[in-house]
Amino acid sequence: MSEQNLQQKLDAAGDIVDLLRNQQVGPNPYPGVPAEYSNWRNEQRAWAKSAVLFNQSYHMVELYVRGPDAFKLLEYLAINSFKNFAVNKAKQFVPVTPDGYVIGDVILFYLAENEFSLVGRVPAIEWVEFHAQYGDWDVEVERDERTAMRSDGKRKNYRFQLQGPNAMKILEKAMGQTPPDLKFFNMAHIDINGKDVIALRHGMAGQPGYELFGPWEDYKAVHSALVEAGKDDGLTLVGGRAYSSNTLESGWLPSPLPAFYTGDSQMMKDFRAWAGANSYAGMCSVGGSHVPDSVEGYYLTPWDIGYGHIVKFDHDFVGREALEKMATEKHKTKVTLALDPEDVTRVMSSMFAEGDRAKYFEFPSAVYAMHPFDKVMADGKQIGVSTWIGYSSNEGAMLSLAMIDPDYVEFGKEVTLVWGEPNGGTSKPTVEPHVQTEIKAIVSPVPYSSVARNAYADSWRQSGKGVS
Repeated sequence: MSEQNLQQKLDAAGDIVDLLRNQQVGPNPYPGVPAEYSNWRNEQRAWAKSAVLFNQSYHMVELYVRGPDAFKLLEYLAINSFKNFAVNKAKQFVPVTPDGYVIGDVILFYLAENEFSLVGRVPAIEWVEFHAQYGDWDVEVERDERTAMRSDGKRKNYRFQLQGPNAMKILEKAMGQTPPDLKFFNMAHIDINGKDVIALRHGMAGQPGYELFGPWEDYKAVHSALVEAGKDDGLTLVGGRAYSSNTLESGWLPSPLPAFYTGDSQMMKDFRAWAGANSYAGMCSVGGSHVPDSVEGYYLTPWDIGYGHIVKFDHDFVGREALEKMATEKHKTKVTLALDPEDVTRVMSSMFAEGDRAKYFEFPSAVYAMHPFDKVMADGKQIGVSTWIGYSSNEGAMLSLAMIDPDYVEFGKEVTLVWGEPNGGTSKPTVEPHVQTEIKAIVSPVPYSSVARNAYADSWRQSGKGVS
């Protein structure tokens, strides 16, 4: 990492909120695949109507953790239980700070005895790397960096996601036999085109499917076999534009800001001294109308992002004492906001008017910073924040994932989203001069897709007033 550490960069900046809001980076790119193979509308429709092949080989970090203490280290950093966790299983891995605020989440794969891998966004990965050095753990870590941060164009593994109503039929053709009947987040070795492939029973946007991965040298053989197997069943390749929008239907919130910036514990001080100025926390951006007095106004608890149900106090872990105190407190509730079509049209039509214009809506994903935070209002006060936002062709709606006061979680209730940044916007290159505007929105379930609500494991479902 850089010679300057994260703490020194924060000290030099002074106002952390201002620093993050004016970082010179937009949303995460999706390298390695074209923006569109056909068009993003058809690509979105395919995961609901036929089948899609997401290529996840390029944009996520993978960290291997090996050694006699690997299990104990990961359990010590996770809010969720490791009871009955065994080889050939996977789980959501969610770490928090000693103060109980979310760092991020990744998928944890139990590959073999004393061998694990974590795949996903960088913050949780860096937290594990730090602890592997910080504590007295008998472990080794190996980081396989995402393509955007390397020059050789190669990864340790390819990673594909096959999903949709026809996914099982296509996988059967590719294998030449019936796929294994796995439970959610269980893994098995399968054969595709003579290659050993690890298959994880998983799904995105609520449709059935598998995550498939194996050695990079097998990439072409496995990919071509899947494409050939799906040619008569509507298999569609998905580009970066559509990929970034699938979370709107599934309800997974990809953008909690890692709560690294404050905290007086020695652990947090040591982390900020260990992390470089160019680490994820040092470089990421925040955007939107929500501008808190301090950076803690962006921090989230597990309950805020819908992970309260996985907090288990059956093991000792970083942040346990703080979460035990939080458990009885009032928390925000994750919901979907369905934006009013007429208001969205009004915002878009301002592009064709002289004078003041609203913040531009990009399609399908309208996110313009790595961590979007917009104000959600009702009864003249702020009741929460909107995060990931974009358009779903399947639902014919502009949707946002939001966290709001539970007193306002009445499905069908109208609230207001404040769209755009104050004072004409920030200096981020993704932000043009604009004026803020209010958009009506309807509080709706998460996942928004009825297929996702009915098909996902119980942990993903949500019920509330107005929905059975």
